[in-house]
Amino acid sequence: MIKLVALDLDNTLLTNDKKISKTNEQALKAISAKGVKVVLCTGRPINAIWHYIEQLGLTGADDYTITFNGALVINNTTREPLAKQGMTKADLQPLHDFLKTSGFPLDVLNFDQVYPMTDLTKSIYTLGGDIKFEPMTFADLPEQTYAKAVVAAPKEVVDAVQDQLPDDLKKKFHIARSQPTILEFLSLTTDKSVGLKALLSHFDEDFSNLMAFGDAENDAGMLKAAEVGVAMANAQPAITALTQYHTGTNEDDGVAKFVNEYFK
Repeated sequence: MIKLVALDLDNTLLTNDKKISKTNEQALKAISAKGVKVVLCTGRPINAIWHYIEQLGLTGADDYTITFNGALVINNTTREPLAKQGMTKADLQPLHDFLKTSGFPLDVLNFDQVYPMTDLTKSIYTLGGDIKFEPMTFADLPEQTYAKAVVAAPKEVVDAVQDQLPDDLKKKFHIARSQPTILEFLSLTTDKSVGLKALLSHFDEDFSNLMAFGDAENDAGMLKAAEVGVAMANAQPAITALTQYHTGTNEDDGVAKFVNEYFK
């Protein structure tokens, strides 16, 4: 029985203008009222998506969000972490060195703010919400745990980063293209599915109780793990091929169409 519905945001739940449609909102509130947990799964920090959480009414004592693509599972109201993992500065050193030599940008995120690397090419990375950006060189980066690192640049630049990444770097990170202009570097054990596993265990449930919606590389893990993994009609071809379940586009209320039919 499906007891938890996990939703990617960009190009999945959100329309192209970054909004949750009224139709999607009503469908998700309807299953919440029936006791099905609705969980947003994103690469962003919770502050950057708080308006979506409020719109869906996910502010109860047992409401959680999967943030930083699984690196942090956080309670929406108390902001207490349920599960947390990341990388050290030393882990990120080889990535920084490669990007510097090749002329590419880098932003490093802990669980509270963004550090754009000023000794590298300028980044185009942005986040909504009240998120602090503190530019600095990699040498000045504090010794702490980092949720992820991001290369944000025009699509052709991100294509070049992927093409030029040496094999040894590929083995050090879980790498996901979350958007055409964003390439994310996570610890090898970080994935949305890992965060969801921790959350399901918290509720004494497992992947047989999970439905997940997604469209991009960073959604692959949870779509494969879920009992019902749903690819959007606008999903990347490799994501579409992962699952037998498909729905309409993010512009066509694809989430609501599938949810309404499945839970009717």
